[in-house]
Amino acid sequence: MIIYNPLDGDALTSAIPGQPRHCFLMTRLGNPIPLGVQEIRTAVTKICKSHKFNVIDATSHVTGRDFLLKIWRQIASVPLVIGVAHENIPSKTQANIYYEFGIAQAMGKETVLVKSVNAETPSDFVRTEYVEFGDDFDSTLAKYLESLEEQAEHYETVADQLEKNPILALDYLHRAYLITGDTKLRKKARAVLKQAKLQERAANSVELLAASF
Repeated sequence: MIIYNPLDGDALTSAIPGQPRHCFLMTRLGNPIPLGVQEIRTAVTKICKSHKFNVIDATSHVTGRDFLLKIWRQIASVPLVIGVAHENIPSKTQANIYYEFGIAQAMGKETVLVKSVNAETPSDFVRTEYVEFGDDFDSTLAKYLESLEEQAEHYETVADQLEKNPILALDYLHRAYLITGDTKLRKKARAVLKQAKLQERAANSVELLAASF
């Protein structure tokens, strides 16, 4: 998969270190944080932790560089992205959340929207399934996280069945690896490179970048 830098539109020619079993949470971060939003964050973090997913956000580390690029790289590095929609999140912040949600979907990440009962979503999200922060929230989000294991198996199966399409096979293996953290998928990626006779490509080629996880 070719990934383009959001700042200049040029193709990225360096690998982004992956963070298997991590979830990037998009919500209100700056003070004041509405109580309802904080409750959602606490609940999401607790459920993710119980399913061995570490939750990170835009404040998890400081780079001293462009803030958007940092967020973009964090999204690229994880398997799962969760966005929060709440009526008390300022409109500018909510717009940023939806923008980042779109970035995640364009990168092929697993995405889910957590919505408060009274939050309204844009028309582009009318058909998007969401998890409502209500009585069944814990069990519903837990089931979603459990379903990701099956999704990872599906990605691995697709990669195994692809013929003469090493780039796509490597991308599916990468997606499965980020969900599971299973190192055997790295061995499979190297086998794909060897079978396609791509080991001699440039270190920053699409093929070797795709297999660098």
